[in-house]
Amino acid sequence: MQELLEQIKLNPNESFFIGVFQDHIDQSSWHYHQEFELSFITEGSGSRIVGDSVEEFHPGDLIFIGPRIPHVWFSEAPVLNQHSGRTLESVYLLFNQEILPEGLTSLPEFKHVNRAIQLSERGIRITGDTLNQVSRIMLQLPYLNSMKRLMLFYEIMDIIGESQSFTFLASADYIKTRFESTNNRVKKIHEFLMLNYHEEINLEKIAEMVHMAPASACRFFKFSTGLTIFEYLNKIKIDYACNLLLNTELNVVDISYDCGFNNLSHFNKQFRKFLGKTPTEFRKLRQNINI
Repeated sequence: MQELLEQIKLNPNESFFIGVFQDHIDQSSWHYHQEFELSFITEGSGSRIVGDSVEEFHPGDLIFIGPRIPHVWFSEAPVLNQHSGRTLESVYLLFNQEILPEGLTSLPEFKHVNRAIQLSERGIRITGDTLNQVSRIMLQLPYLNSMKRLMLFYEIMDIIGESQSFTFLASADYIKTRFESTNNRVKKIHEFLMLNYHEEINLEKIAEMVHMAPASACRFFKFSTGLTIFEYLNKIKIDYACNLLLNTELNVVDISYDCGFNNLSHFNKQFRKFLGKTPTEFRKLRQNINI
């Protein structure tokens, strides 16, 4: 996904990015980004986590997600006689707020477009005739010129905003409690950690990014959030681990590595620190509650 976002910034000729994703998503990671994302699944199935929503996905699914909503797709193994061997194929559209300037969205004709943007704040799965209309247009977009793409983009948003054929993904309570900060430095650190939590985190790099000395960056972040940078990093990892423990059959060892922990002992220690029990105990407790 990070490579796709870089492509958007490198393309000065269009206001949004439309493309076809064809790849394996066995190693996909929990992440979010600043762009809106509209994805139409054409091949593959598995599970999808958007915020606190967990659903299966299948070909024909159409998902619209707003900025800063953590999400991840887990694929099932490809069918043996499947020609491509891919675990996912989708047509996706990525755009940011620049394509919707205030002078344009204040026009009465953009009433439904504005509603579509509001709906995306929790993420929606689009269904019914709206799904048919939007997917038909999306499949045309990669083959059209810039101006036709732009006009059809607004048509897509208008169709979504006028529709009642959708279900929300993330809960209203989740959106209320998600990370928000008015401080740009805190936002930058948070976004860096969200994108790189499964990698080795370099404090000097973070400090340089926010133009502060390492010690000053640590003090500043703790003053703003109540947690040190590395405590906050572990919280991100543990939140993701909880999703995996509850909604996948992955074993605890694989989950620990997927979340960026180098060994199981450290994972268990950090998990117990935040939740008061080991990952195995947490999974068993939730299974007993569900039963």
